[in-house]
Amino acid sequence: MDFVIQQICFDERVAALLKDGALPTDDLSPSSNVVFFGYSCDDELCGVVGLELYGSWALLRSLAVAPGHRNDGIGGKLLARAEDEAEKRGAREIYLLTTTAEAYFSRRGYTRVERASAPTAIAATRQFSDLCPSSSSFMVKKK
Repeated sequence: MDFVIQQICFDERVAALLKDGALPTDDLSPSSNVVFFGYSCDDELCGVVGLELYGSWALLRSLAVAPGHRNDGIGGKLLARAEDEAEKRGAREIYLLTTTAEAYFSRRGYTRVERASAPTAIAATRQFSDLCPSSSSFMVKKK
């Protein structure tokens, strides 16, 4: 199976993957400031991850893998691509919110922190302030 990870635009394929994973899409559009990377398997979008960049901080968004491709390592490859991009663009800390995958991200070097410690730019995002419940785990990985 041939695969490629590349930067993609938010479109109906991305929205469908996110909705299938019960991830928020209300603040996303082709003109949003979220950079998306897609993992394509034989011309099918199998996974996606988003990244919002705010200087030395980044917010990891919307890591989703199609049901038929879960447990194939796609999530890890997408996460690594997003982390590399964040670092290339000057981010020293990558934050995320999750209701279901704290253990997954903990295994990849993210640690849970108090929401009150969020940088102002991250706290001002709709994902942080509105879309993700206050019960979400707030995590960070520092470079």
